[in-house]
Amino acid sequence: MKFDVVLHKENNGYWAEVPALKGCYTQGETVEEIKENIKEAIIAWLSVDLQDCGDEIISVAL
Repeated sequence: MKFDVVLHKENNGYWAEVPALKGCYTQGETVEEIKENIKEAIIAWLSVDLQDCGDEIISVAL
């Protein structure tokens, strides 16, 4: 799966959001940190959504 990520620059770092996944966002001090954080946020978002319907993630490649 691929998702578009919008990266926002702020005074003390960055925050990012995934428009296709309502409420999926994170923050970080560097671009490298935000890349890792947004991957974790996507996995967490999908995990919660899948649990609601009884499914689970067993392998994810981002």
